[in-house]
Amino acid sequence: MHTWEFKARFRRHAFGWKSQPAIQRVKQAVAEIKKVARHDAVLAAEGAVTLLERLSPALEHVDSSSGALGTAVNHAITEIVPIIAKAPADPTTREGWLERLWAACEADEIPYIETLDDDWGDLCGSKEVASAWAERLVGITRMALSPDKNVRGHFHGTAACLSALYGAERYPEIVDILQVDTIWPYKRWAVKALAAMGRKAEAIRYAESCRGPWTHDGEVDRICEEILLSSGMFEEAYERYGLLANRGGTYLATYRAVASKYPHKAPRQILADLVKTTPGDEGKWFAAAKEAGLYDEALDLASRTPCDPRTLARAARDLAEARPAFAVGAGLLALHWLVQGYGYEITGADVWAAYSSTLTAAETSGNADETRERVKKLVAGERAGGFVSRILGRELGL
Repeated sequence: MHTWEFKARFRRHAFGWKSQPAIQRVKQAVAEIKKVARHDAVLAAEGAVTLLERLSPALEHVDSSSGALGTAVNHAITEIVPIIAKAPADPTTREGWLERLWAACEADEIPYIETLDDDWGDLCGSKEVASAWAERLVGITRMALSPDKNVRGHFHGTAACLSALYGAERYPEIVDILQVDTIWPYKRWAVKALAAMGRKAEAIRYAESCRGPWTHDGEVDRICEEILLSSGMFEEAYERYGLLANRGGTYLATYRAVASKYPHKAPRQILADLVKTTPGDEGKWFAAAKEAGLYDEALDLASRTPCDPRTLARAARDLAEARPAFAVGAGLLALHWLVQGYGYEITGADVWAAYSSTLTAAETSGNADETRERVKKLVAGERAGGFVSRILGRELGL
């Protein structure tokens, strides 16, 4: 009998108010399951089911207001659902897993594991099992989505039913059930079903018709992009959806996502197209331009609208030897935006870092005196008593 270390840590109300200990334990539990999966897929799946059963009861008292805990749990689910789905379990074992997970979803009050419903078709492990679960849920789902207001209502298993129907490849039924006014998380299954039936143009039209105040445009963009890419329509996918469907947490992450998905597009073109999507934020694309090796474009962008002075100073420091002219430009722009008052919680160390990196690069390029004069002129233009002047005034003889 295998002993799971995480079981002792995931008891009901095991965690207090602070989220960080809980996040760390979630990550450790996933790592433990993935380690076992390397040599015993069925045992790892059993561990994954056990963790999912215990997550919500253990986390009920944790402060989740920052969203960090929810993100950690979602990442955990994303990592362990495939372990359950792909495990070569016998029918009795898999049915036992599904019943346990269904009970956990029904008891999920916070909720933390509600996204399991969207994975239900995969968790079933086969078309036959998915079809059996669809039969179990489809009657209540049809009632819940009925156009008759006296009949319709919320059913927590609606997404699971649609997912099971999709896993069973019962695509026409999905489209038929969703011929009602309902929410995007359900409608997207009709989009997927239409695409799976080869009716891809219709699927995109349906998805576009779902846009509205309660539908996240990015989700529509992503599913439409996926449909076009699956059809080999790379250029149309890029033009219509590629720039908006791949938004990351930062401008650099967005550039990387688009560039990796569309390697046939020139980096200069991707950057220019992305910049057009965010008028007034040109400077925030500096890091993306630098990573693409578009150094002139990077300096131009950072000169047009504010760019984080720390980002500019780091670029000046890192490329002082390899590209001194660019480094001098980045350093001067860092000082320019510091003088203008930009930057979050700027310290004297940040000012000195920008100044020293600029001068180091200038010495490499052989124009240290000229650069120092340009810095002096920049700082002299700061308002009286300005922060940068107080830090560098004596050094510059101001």
